[in-house]
Amino acid sequence: MPHSHVDIDPAILYFGTPVVLLSTVDADGRPNLAPMSSAFWLGHTAVLGMGMRSQTASNLLATGEVVMNLPSVGQVDAVDRLALTTGRNPVPAAKQQVGYRHASDKFALAGLTAVPSTTVAPPRVAECPVSLEGRVTAVHPLNEDDPAEAGSASVFEVTVTRVHVHPGMQDATHPNRIDPLRWRPLIMSFQKFFGLTDQVHPSRLATVDEEWYR
Repeated sequence: MPHSHVDIDPAILYFGTPVVLLSTVDADGRPNLAPMSSAFWLGHTAVLGMGMRSQTASNLLATGEVVMNLPSVGQVDAVDRLALTTGRNPVPAAKQQVGYRHASDKFALAGLTAVPSTTVAPPRVAECPVSLEGRVTAVHPLNEDDPAEAGSASVFEVTVTRVHVHPGMQDATHPNRIDPLRWRPLIMSFQKFFGLTDQVHPSRLATVDEEWYR
C-alpha cells in the first residue's frame, strides 16, 4: 500500500548533518570557534553554508583559512556551551532578539583546548577526534535574486590541506582510513543533537576500494 504524504513548509531543512566546530582567526590573528552543521564533502573539497552576519564568515573572507573540527558525541556538552554565542561585537540586532551574546574566548567558554595547526593559522581543537585544515578557494553568494535575502548567506568552497585524527579511529589495516565502527560523529537534526546507531546493513558501495576515489 503506498504511503500518503502531506505538504508542509518547514522554516529549516536540517534533516541530519554532522556538527562542525569551525575555528578561524580574524585579520589580527584573534581566534574564533563556532558550531555549524551546513557542511558536506566532495573528495577533498568541503562545502560550508554560512550566514554572512557571523564572525566566522567575516574571518573566512579576511584570511581564507579554517579548521573544520568534527566533534564526537563525547563533546556534545562543549558544543552546546557555544550555542547562542557570537564573536561579533556588538552582537547583530537579529541575533540579539533571539538571545545571542558576545563571547571573546570561545575555547575557554566551551572548555576546549586550542592546539597549533600545521598548514593554516587557525588553531585546532585537541578534543575533537577529527580536524581538517583548509583554505577557502571560492565563495558563492546565495539568494541574489531575492532583494530581502541577498547577501545574507554564502557557500564557501574549502580545499582540505591536512587531516588530523585521534589514533583510536584509524582502521587497523589501513592507517590512512577511518574505521566507521569507531567513529561516532555528533549529528544535528532540526536543532537537536543525535548520535549514530550501529550499522544497520552492509553497503554494496563498500565493495569499491576507498583508494579509487583518490
